[in-house]
Amino acid sequence: MEQRTAESSGHEVISAAEAVSLAGLFAERCRRTPDKVAYRQFDRAAGVWRDHTWQEVATGVHRWRHGLHRQDLVAGDRIALWVANSVTWVCCEQAALAEGMVVVPLYVRDNPENQAYILNDCSCRLLVVDSPEQWHQLRDCGCDLPALEQVICVAATGPIEAGDILRSEASWLPPDPAEGAGPHLRPDDLATIIYTSGTTGRPKGVMLSHRNILWNGEAVLQVHPSRPDDLFLSFLPLSHAFERTVGYYIPMMAGCCVAFSRSIQELAEDLRVIRPTVLISVPRIYERIAARLQDRLAQQGRMARLVFTAAVTVGFRRFEARRDRGVPGLLDRLAWPVLKRLVADRLLAGFGGRLRLAVTGGAPVQGEIARLFLGLGLPLVQGYGLTEAAPVVSTNEPVDNRPASTGRPLPGVEVRLCEGDELLVRSPGVMLGYWGQPGLTSEVLDSQGWLKTGDIARIIDGFVHIVGRSKEILVTSTGEKVSPVAMEMVLEQHPLIDQAMVVGEGRPFLTALVVVNSEVWQRTATTLGLQPDDPAALHTEVAAGFVLRIVTGRLRDFPAPVQVRGVFLLDAPWTIDNGLLTPTMKLKREQISTRYAEHIEEMYRKSCAL
Repeated sequence: MEQRTAESSGHEVISAAEAVSLAGLFAERCRRTPDKVAYRQFDRAAGVWRDHTWQEVATGVHRWRHGLHRQDLVAGDRIALWVANSVTWVCCEQAALAEGMVVVPLYVRDNPENQAYILNDCSCRLLVVDSPEQWHQLRDCGCDLPALEQVICVAATGPIEAGDILRSEASWLPPDPAEGAGPHLRPDDLATIIYTSGTTGRPKGVMLSHRNILWNGEAVLQVHPSRPDDLFLSFLPLSHAFERTVGYYIPMMAGCCVAFSRSIQELAEDLRVIRPTVLISVPRIYERIAARLQDRLAQQGRMARLVFTAAVTVGFRRFEARRDRGVPGLLDRLAWPVLKRLVADRLLAGFGGRLRLAVTGGAPVQGEIARLFLGLGLPLVQGYGLTEAAPVVSTNEPVDNRPASTGRPLPGVEVRLCEGDELLVRSPGVMLGYWGQPGLTSEVLDSQGWLKTGDIARIIDGFVHIVGRSKEILVTSTGEKVSPVAMEMVLEQHPLIDQAMVVGEGRPFLTALVVVNSEVWQRTATTLGLQPDDPAALHTEVAAGFVLRIVTGRLRDFPAPVQVRGVFLLDAPWTIDNGLLTPTMKLKREQISTRYAEHIEEMYRKSCAL
């Protein structure tokens, strides 16, 4: 495999060999740049953003270490974090790592039953939560938690019932730091168990060592070198392996500052206020922005739409010319300054105006979305990875960005295709295995270290192209094999369609369940002569026919045998809370199919009658 080199940030970068462990990485960063700002966080009580230096965070870490000592926790014990991204998350995690404990991050938005399963599966002894309500939901969900001894709440707890194991952080945390250096940590020691949110069955605990994560972070930095003055905006949950390695450990290795976004709802304002230089995201964020843009354009005049389309078209041609080391055409060079001022500058200002790198991963980004943002000048690169690989496998580079692909493998990562074009990966970042499941581990990880990813791929000129998931391939009764994810991504780019699930396993043709956007539906229903506030309006032939025409138009580039022939419209979104999405926002297809089984049958009856 071709090896790539990149400029480093000089003495600021801490290598995996220098760090030895994740706790060693933090300690070395604090030693090198104690007075530099490490994190920026919004203080809601005071209404201001506050800076926290590495030395200040180190003091907090040592206090947490002292608290863990007093709790009689020892190396190897599992500590769970059910906390939003914050300085507290960092302090607790780094304290546990320094004491040789194993950190188990939990998704803040996951349901209590799932959390209880994870806590019991790995026998967590201590849990940290943001609010008493989280603990009360967990305690009252009907699941016993025999191993759990203490729950620490970041917020004030109020009166605590007798015998309850809940305590506030303020009452539990010692005022003075711990003494001593902690246990000797080795690179191959277990550092964390990250539970993957399977779309079927129970979550699996991916065991990652200090070496797995440090090696992966260092490999990413060879391709995307950070700068000491970079500012990351963190909004993906730190329970997500992508955010944890790329948005948390990599800034620590490179000496960069991380600002914690207040919430997804406040992300747009945080972007404008923080003005990050690096943004780590998932395709869904860009899809929502693109859908809002299209909805806004639909309400404007024809001239505005023509100018916007021209800006994307000319801008993308300029992107391709620069990437291929060519020169844009004369007309493009003349038109771009005007189009940039009218369209592109406004979009980039919404991201803060300083982004030099926007990385998207976690799922494939649709080509149309990539073309839009790249055309308007957003430095968007797509990568691919999975928790079991700690997590990054491949990534595009700004200088050789092929947006239809997920880039080339990182230096030191080997990839190949096996039967059925399933992608296999081998690298020092590949997991130790699944917690407590040696049989399942041996199914996906062979004796030579090759990891079966479960993803169907193509490798073209060294670039990895993800086609779909092997377990999410639909096979119709006519023998057609369909990758529904690609189709759903295209559908969800339309402003009216918030969510979509293609149906067709064992059926003669495809149909789709469609969740409509409530605001856009209000306007659409009025245009169609329907009552927008009447739930029955969604189930009229007029509404279904209108949306089916949209679906057919969006999927026109897909082969004829896999076109959708019927739709059923819904106004209630699929969420984590109602059990139809995983914490990483993937569809739980089996649960959705069960929940809407009658509607699916009705959809096929109507479609067959046409």
